[in-house]
Amino acid sequence: MNSFPISEQSPIAWSEPHPAECDVVVIGGGVIGICTALFLARAGKRVTVLEKGRIAGEQSSRNWGWIRQQGRDPDEIGIVKEANRLWRELATETNVDIGLKTCGVTYLARTDKEMAEYTAWLQHAKTYGLDSRMLSSTETADLIPGMSHSYKGALYTASDMRAEPWVAVPALAGIAARAGATLVENCAVRALDVAAGRVVGVVTEQGRIKAPEVVLAGGAWSALFLRRHGVALPQLSVRATVAATEPLPAVYPGGAADPRIAFRARSDGGYTLAAGGYHELFVGPDAFRSLPKYLTQLRHEPFGTRLHAKAPRGFPDAWGTPRHWAEDAVSPFERMRILDPKPNMRKVRGLARDFGALFPDINPVHIKSAWAGMIDTMPDVVPVVDRIDALPGLTVGTGMSGHGFGIGPGMGKVLAALVMGDAVGHDLTRFRHRRFSDGTPMRIGPSV
Repeated sequence: MNSFPISEQSPIAWSEPHPAECDVVVIGGGVIGICTALFLARAGKRVTVLEKGRIAGEQSSRNWGWIRQQGRDPDEIGIVKEANRLWRELATETNVDIGLKTCGVTYLARTDKEMAEYTAWLQHAKTYGLDSRMLSSTETADLIPGMSHSYKGALYTASDMRAEPWVAVPALAGIAARAGATLVENCAVRALDVAAGRVVGVVTEQGRIKAPEVVLAGGAWSALFLRRHGVALPQLSVRATVAATEPLPAVYPGGAADPRIAFRARSDGGYTLAAGGYHELFVGPDAFRSLPKYLTQLRHEPFGTRLHAKAPRGFPDAWGTPRHWAEDAVSPFERMRILDPKPNMRKVRGLARDFGALFPDINPVHIKSAWAGMIDTMPDVVPVVDRIDALPGLTVGTGMSGHGFGIGPGMGKVLAALVMGDAVGHDLTRFRHRRFSDGTPMRIGPSV
């Protein structure tokens, strides 16, 4: 089993040279890129995934491991519901135990306001036929016994799942490879190859690949890559710290969160802990440039983000990170193979303390490991999934805003259909790239 999370010290699993040409190049070996390649390969396309570091080396192995339909923006629910089904199917196509369990997700409500917000979201669950429901205070205590706090109630979706991301995404990569996809790690794409205004391939550190279609699934690096080609994308990345406990007595097999702490059981008997509704933004040029687009989000949740004066050296939005570079020069993607932010250890200590306080019968809580990841987010907290008009041949799937792991198989299927010109099966109007430039007001959806 892979250790968590995947890092630059993890062995390279896919090291063969890339082909000289193919039908589709996918930039980025996270869950979105891998799932896109999987469905393209199943459709008979010659597809190559290029990853600058390691498959799932960034946020795809650093997330909470939740596969949730609950609380999602209504424009995402149809896709994540399909993803839920695809996860179950894909788990049977590998001999690796990815830790997939249907154990439910629970949002714990401390206040009447939170109860009202969760109840209002249920109308969207009903529209899509989800099994989400509200629990009373007594039902919440019965579902998760031993809590020291008495909650007003909870929003609960029994069909939601969990998996171990550092195992699951490499396992999906194996399925994609067996379907015919070519995977190459430690190979950065420096630029798109553009001729007569159209994408005709990519330029990598190992040379060119001819391809009439390219998919950018670069996560936190996508905006930097696009800016080199004159395409603006108001995407920022925020740090989220995660901790893993040593094995503990079982308190709840699924995932649960209140405004202070989120937790979910892991396959090794421990729990993954994170701060509910808290993340950190390292300020850089893009943060200033994109500020007007984020004003609606800031007003909606003014205290959810802590600001740091500057991004660490080499980060996508660091002040010293180049925005332009030559095709034959070392790119920022080679200088930082894996975006590996340091965890906020003050938060880690607080997580252990808060989890132990919530479940006094299992105290003390010992932390086994802690890490952080950079979540690529958008002003309206929904992704960009679209063909780029200014660069025919380019499709972008990025800005998953912390939802990428769970929605990965569903979004990969959508992106593959976009590339091939097939029916997508979902309304992608909300996810279009032009919403940031055509005067559309920023709308924070009723996700919770």
